[in-house]
Amino acid sequence: MAPVTVVMESCYSANYWGREFEAMGHTVRLVPAQHVKPFVRGNKNDANDALAIAEAARRPRIRFVPVKTVAQQEVQILHRIRARHVRNRTALVNQLRGLLSEYGVITAKGRTKLMAALPGMLEDAGNALTPVARRVVCELYEELRDLDARVMQDTQAIKAQVNDDDACQRLQAIPGFGPLLASATVAAVGNGHQFARARELAAWVGLTPKQFASGEKSYQAGITKRGDRYLRTLYIHAARALYYRSKDRDQPLIQWTERIAARRGRYKAVVALAHKLARVAWVVLARGEDYRPQSLVMA
Repeated sequence: MAPVTVVMESCYSANYWGREFEAMGHTVRLVPAQHVKPFVRGNKNDANDALAIAEAARRPRIRFVPVKTVAQQEVQILHRIRARHVRNRTALVNQLRGLLSEYGVITAKGRTKLMAALPGMLEDAGNALTPVARRVVCELYEELRDLDARVMQDTQAIKAQVNDDDACQRLQAIPGFGPLLASATVAAVGNGHQFARARELAAWVGLTPKQFASGEKSYQAGITKRGDRYLRTLYIHAARALYYRSKDRDQPLIQWTERIAARRGRYKAVVALAHKLARVAWVVLARGEDYRPQSLVMA
């Protein structure tokens, strides 16, 4: 076929087929699934889905999803697997603490404290653990150690990918950015050219406030929490770590956050800082610039 515009719903395997069609000379547009759903008419079948995709692609202000490169997908695979291991580890820690409490063995909160206390609990013959419970706890302890090793392995693999990527290296110059956040940002948005301005990236991550307006009344609520939940979580964690643990309290980002905390409280200040980090990340990626603290406008 002569080069045409191919429109697909952004779903599993869409990036692969997008790269295949682009290699043939076609222009590929991926439409987010939530933008296609309102145009589905009648029963769900291939014909109605194709019509809905075509209708959605013609609407103004529809945001298309860029086709991800193989390198981006490789990094995302590492992040998805690591996130699954972390979830399983957290669930196992909670289950272990719950099982131990049924026998009157109470442990401090936190995975590190539990891991440090478990060997002594298993060797202590004076506690109320029965032989069956002791065997089960020992097996779960070994499983927890294995998950710890897997998470560490995943983290090291992500760091190795970051070391070979120039965009990730520039992002890590931003305060609060580490290998995980930098690589996750590049894997999700690439060079950021799909966003016209920095605020659009922050809105896509879900870090902008909800707006409710009717007539002359207008007010804002909590953040929208739209977009990639995993990426938004990383930005919130990065902002929290930067705000609470930074030793350089005179840097512009910290001073700006302190002013917001004085007016609105620490929790809202942390979210505002996450929003600011996302906007700074867009400038670094889309404009190809290095991070310059003195160029920040702290309005």
